[in-house]
Parts: sequence; structure tokens; C-alpha cells
Amino acid sequence: MLLKKNTLAGKNNFKLILFFYFFYLSLITNSFSESNLEVYFTDIKILDKISSKNTLVKLKNGEPIKFNDLLIKSLKCKNSEFDDNPEITAYLQVKDLSDKNNNEVFVFNDWMFSSSPSITPFDHPVYDIWLVACY
Repeated sequence: MLLKKNTLAGKNNFKLILFFYFFYLSLITNSFSESNLEVYFTDIKILDKISSKNTLVKLKNGEPIKFNDLLIKSLKCKNSEFDDNPEITAYLQVKDLSDKNNNEVFVFNDWMFSSSPSITPFDHPVYDIWLVACY
């Protein structure tokens, strides 16, 4: 009788240990997902090369905004996880509304990096765009 009682206690201890293991595992995955939270806003600076004026534009991710002849949309934006050399990256789509022949073609559809805008440059005769911040 004593042997049967100890066997049941051992099974319950195993279930308890298994429960705490999965509970700890879920806490770890939640902490990692909170550190990589998706930000919702993107700040870009637009230079009008003709008038030499800088304009700071705040974009809500996923919503297009019209700036003069450009339709700009930020799909994703994230800050780097390293504190010593912060890097801001954003996925931007830009359409030129003045070009009536190519309504479906993006002038720019790529990732933009704040520290190195020349990696994937935004090439437009009138405007220049820089990535400033994500929040």
C-alpha cells in the first residue's frame, strides 16, 4: 500500500515540475516579445531640393500620407537593440503622383536605414527623404 502511495506522489510531482517548466518558458517568450515591440509611428525628413526647405513628417505605420506630389507609406519601423550604435530601419513605399503614366509603380519600395541612407537611396529629382525616428 505504501508503494502505491509513493508512486502517485511521484506522478503528481512530475506534473507539477512540468507545469512550472512551461510556465517559466511562457514568461521567457513573453519577455522577448515585449522587447521587440513593433513601433507605430515613423518620422522622416523631406527636403524639397527646389526651395531648399526641410519638413518633418510623422507617419503612422500602414497609413499613406500625401506630401505635395508624393504618396508615402511606412509599413514597418524598428529601433536597434544595441545601445552603443543605435540604428533605425523602416520599410517605406513612395509613389510619385505627378507621373500619370505609372500609377501602380513605386518610386521607392525598400528598407531605409538612418545611419546609411546611401545603402538604398531614395532617388527623386525634386525630393530627398531621410529616416529620423521610430516610436
